[in-house]
Amino acid sequence: MMTSHTSGTREQWLAARLELLEAEKELTRRSDELAQRRRELPWVPVEKDYRFATEDGEASLRDLFGGRSQMLVYHFMLGPDWDEGCPSCSAVADGFAGSIPHIEHHDVAFVVVSRAPLDELVAYKRRMGWNFRWVSSFDSEFNYDFHVTIDPAVAPVEYNYKNQAQLEEQNAAWREWSGEQPGMSAFARDGDDVFHTYSAYARGIDGLWPMWQWLDRAPAGRNEGGLAWFHRHDEYPSGC
Repeated sequence: MMTSHTSGTREQWLAARLELLEAEKELTRRSDELAQRRRELPWVPVEKDYRFATEDGEASLRDLFGGRSQMLVYHFMLGPDWDEGCPSCSAVADGFAGSIPHIEHHDVAFVVVSRAPLDELVAYKRRMGWNFRWVSSFDSEFNYDFHVTIDPAVAPVEYNYKNQAQLEEQNAAWREWSGEQPGMSAFARDGDDVFHTYSAYARGIDGLWPMWQWLDRAPAGRNEGGLAWFHRHDEYPSGC
């Protein structure tokens, strides 16, 4: 915990807090505007017949809606040759796992998709104590088409709406990098027709991490230093 932070009187704090409150209100209004713009994006028909391995057997993308008209997909980083899920994605999943009954009540299906074989997903889900629907896209081009599995041998590199050259300009590590990346996508169903309506990647999914939203309000904030300091929830030392 920091020890040299500025201190002051209640009156000084209140004046600064009221000034900050105006900025927070403006951010909320701006966030509402952006949410409306997301809903106004044109819908793109999904032409491919994607197939997924599920605990109930093979399913199409349309099947995953479960009769609902909308669907949210979290692209969880767990590749075919991984021993366990990404710690960051695991932290995100801890946050949304309990919200799914509420989401489904609003005519929205919620599905997690990874490229690892189904048995590995089921085993990791059991380890983490989650009960959401998690399906495998291992035998599908789904992950490549929605730009969360990067492999130039399969498809042109694109992530977070940047191509290979733009990504390399941002970070030289992209010159030789391939593999899984996080993201989320939204879909709509109209009868038998399925449409892609939205996707977000990288820091575009920051707002989906309840952990970050809470820590941003703590005195030291996210308290990040170097590599990710958080762990899978069953890996923290006892007493933390």
